[in-house]
Amino acid sequence: MTPREWLARQRREVSGPLRLAAVYGIAEGGLIIAQAGLIAWLVQQVVIHERPLGDFLLAGLILIGVVGLRPLFASLRAGAGISAAARVRAVVRRRLIHHVESLGPAGLADISSGELSSQLTDQVDALEGYFARYVPQMTIAVIVPAAIVTAAYTQDWIAASFLLLSAPLIPLFMALVGMGAERLNRDQFLALGRLSGQFLDRVRGLTTLRLFGRTEDAAAGIVSGSDEYRQRSMRVLRVAFLSSAVLEFFASVAIAVVAIYIGFGLLGYIEYGPSTQLTLFSGLFILLLAPEFFQPLRTLAQHYHDRATALGAAELLNELESRPVGEEKFGTGTLRGGTKFGEEKFGTGTLQMIDLRLDRVGRGTILRVDSFRADAGARVLIEGPSGTGKTSLLLAIAGLLPVAEGTIERRFSDSRIGWLGSPPFLANTSIRANIRFGDPAADESAILDAAHQAGVMEFTDRLDQGLDTIVGERGLSLSGGQAQRVALARALVSPAPMILLDEPTNALDATTESYVLKAINTLAAEGRVVVISSHDAALRGVADQRYRINDQQLEMIGNG
Repeated sequence: MTPREWLARQRREVSGPLRLAAVYGIAEGGLIIAQAGLIAWLVQQVVIHERPLGDFLLAGLILIGVVGLRPLFASLRAGAGISAAARVRAVVRRRLIHHVESLGPAGLADISSGELSSQLTDQVDALEGYFARYVPQMTIAVIVPAAIVTAAYTQDWIAASFLLLSAPLIPLFMALVGMGAERLNRDQFLALGRLSGQFLDRVRGLTTLRLFGRTEDAAAGIVSGSDEYRQRSMRVLRVAFLSSAVLEFFASVAIAVVAIYIGFGLLGYIEYGPSTQLTLFSGLFILLLAPEFFQPLRTLAQHYHDRATALGAAELLNELESRPVGEEKFGTGTLRGGTKFGEEKFGTGTLQMIDLRLDRVGRGTILRVDSFRADAGARVLIEGPSGTGKTSLLLAIAGLLPVAEGTIERRFSDSRIGWLGSPPFLANTSIRANIRFGDPAADESAILDAAHQAGVMEFTDRLDQGLDTIVGERGLSLSGGQAQRVALARALVSPAPMILLDEPTNALDATTESYVLKAINTLAAEGRVVVISSHDAALRGVADQRYRINDQQLEMIGNG
């Protein structure tokens, strides 16, 4: 799908408000013709026929009404356009977020968080001008000038022909300028995405940069990226200003030609065609309409930059939305509400993989699984050196990595899955809230029970605010072991019948490791399937089933 087709697809979803905005603009154009006609008629009556102003009270009131209605319709047109643009942005952003969720971390591995956030915010917002202003103006720029030139033809076909012949020059130069502006806008968005990703990476790695004394180099990189973005922005503005100057020049020349013709015609220097029949009314009427004839085209030219911006954004958004989502080959489960920790047992359920093959971009096939089965209460350990595909297998089980061949059957009463990675992710909120992420419906007793089981209370009892202590982004205020305990409590409070643990004891002290081992036994005793990927020998003692990845093949090496 091309960027133009992508924008047309969004345009169809808000066709009603866009048509309404165009109708308001056309109505405003009709008022312009009426206003010019009233003014020309009043001047004709006062100057040529020498009638007193008192005779035109009603006409004056009508003229005031027409002048007053113009900003009203302009406001209505802007409101309808903004409403359409807001709806498009909301729909596109919601659809993209859903698509990003479907892609998962594996499908977005080659996009930095900064670039992704730029696409979902700045690039989606860049669609506003196109839908709020440019699309309605396209209709207005055709119908209103056509109505004005028709009105001018009723008075003098030569003057109207000057307007008609000069009109195509503006769209022609708009198209020529747009070819370059579209490319420049796309490059500008790419530069902004790189800058966003670069800045976010530097913020995340600030501790490492300070330790290695590279903060000045990192700042210099940000400055360099900002300067590149500034230069690209100036190129876009240069094209916009240059195009406006060219279009204004041709419009001014056309208006001047019409004015000269009417002036010479009224003075009697031109005796060709209808020029001998020009009156003050017809001449003034055409002169008043001439600038208004070009105004919709000028406005369209001004908003043509919005079109170029939207096309640049649409190309990148379409690339994101076109990323293929792997076919899910899973058994289905039934969602169930939250449960109190330790209250309900997970007595049934099976995880099974048959003839599975996993591929990764740039690496080809990384893992094959001929047969795998884990029933409720099973503790399964998957061993293997780093880079053999342990984490990829967990991602596939969780539905975050599409399978190339085979099937994964998850037959549980609840389709939710618990995940504990290394290092764990903690949000910038309280410890209590981070635990509750495992089950938003969990009550206070379940939170406290899980915190005790995971050893969280051992260190929160020493904190002034206890479980209500804010931990900072990614648990910055906690040690690695403390953060792992909070994440472990989150897994314990989760109602998920299957828990996936990725290197749960990596770089932990003996005390925290013992809490992890106890939690694994607790989760299995409740009837959950616990799948662990690790090369830590300490986990072998709690495993019922052990598998090893050898030469891209998952092999069973023993039962507990």
